[in-house]
Amino acid sequence: MVGLELLIRETPDFIPRSLWPPNSPDLNPVNYTARGVLHQRVYTQKIRTVEEFQQHITDEWERLDQRVINNAVKQWLKCLRARVTANGGHFEHLL
Repeated sequence: MVGLELLIRETPDFIPRSLWPPNSPDLNPVNYTARGVLHQRVYTQKIRTVEEFQQHITDEWERLDQRVINNAVKQWLKCLRARVTANGGHFEHLL
């Protein structure tokens, strides 16, 4: 929950988790962009333990450029608007 705690601490106006749509990874503000960047960086080395994995993720999250998060949030806003336009249905064609 490090990422969520960071969002809550750094962005007080962030939508609380209780209001996030269930089972909707396409509406997760950092799902694709930041997660993809972290995935690329974390798996550059062989990871042997859960603790090592957690440390790699934490270290890379701390190194993550704020512009990556800003771009993820901008993309998220586009997804939210498209979802509304599609009345909650498929919206990928609207992006």
